[in-house]
Amino acid sequence: MKTRTKTKLALATASLIIGMTSGLSNAAEPLITGKVDCIAPAGPGGGWDFTCRSIGRLLNNFSHGDLTVQTLNMPGAGGGVGFAHMITKRSHDPKVLAAASTATTARLAQNQFPGMSSDMVRWVGAIGTDPGIIAVSKDSDIDSLATLITRLKDDPSSLTFAGASAIGGWDHLKILMTAHSAGLSDLKQIKYLSYNNGGSAVTQVVGGHIDVLVGVASSTKGFIESGDLKPLAVLGHDRLSPPLDSIPTSFELGLDVEASNWRGFYMPKEVPEEAYQWWVNNLKAASQTDEWKQTMVQNGLEPFSLFGEDFDQFVNKQVGSLATISKEIGIIK
Repeated sequence: MKTRTKTKLALATASLIIGMTSGLSNAAEPLITGKVDCIAPAGPGGGWDFTCRSIGRLLNNFSHGDLTVQTLNMPGAGGGVGFAHMITKRSHDPKVLAAASTATTARLAQNQFPGMSSDMVRWVGAIGTDPGIIAVSKDSDIDSLATLITRLKDDPSSLTFAGASAIGGWDHLKILMTAHSAGLSDLKQIKYLSYNNGGSAVTQVVGGHIDVLVGVASSTKGFIESGDLKPLAVLGHDRLSPPLDSIPTSFELGLDVEASNWRGFYMPKEVPEEAYQWWVNNLKAASQTDEWKQTMVQNGLEPFSLFGEDFDQFVNKQVGSLATISKEIGIIK
């Protein structure tokens, strides 16, 4: 039975990779069928919700009805409620995924999920990355990252920042890392407000209620193109793809800050190896389609693909490096 299952898996995967435009596992019975849950551990409108819904639509289309992915929004504790649900309620279930990002590894690095660690789940793959962005409303008198830094140096508490992560989470870390790189020492005075998703944080800044957004390309792209948001910098080495390629990077502006937010998935630790490899192979193939590439362009994502054991090693290494950064800037001891 095990050999037969492996044979089905191999045929299904080969069929997908050879003819991915004609459907998932088209020439053989797929290993995973029916309804699948994708847990978005935050409210609707944010990056995790986008990740689940976008890849869900893609898999639904390519499976010709064999697979139906439904998104379950499960907000709370900066992703901790969803992480705990996966570990305690779905530990052996091969028909559930959860959306994750650098925000997830940041929380794990800071021990913000009590009693839980990155090795309690299986890391499936990353399908793109969401570069960090600092932006202000179109009416703000802050016209550059240099002006922002000057304001912070004059008075670290003079500005309020909005982000989608919890206090000490990835969006909060972005501005602390930026300020730290610019030479600010009293980082605890910087004011940061946490919102349940990226859409809410953007709305607060666009409406003039909060001074500065610490966000990502995917949730700011439309607002930047409409002129409602004024971008100050992309937090990384590389500029965004057109039409946002005019935004300067933090490295171009003299700050050593890399804060891209990968988008990916984890699943229960105790699932059969065949099921884990099925998800690795099918997500990898789906991420290589023209449909997904177009989705990335439309939503401000940049290419970043890593799957299976390579992704697992990447996640664990990032948890370690973010723990070091968090200690250096005073988030944890």
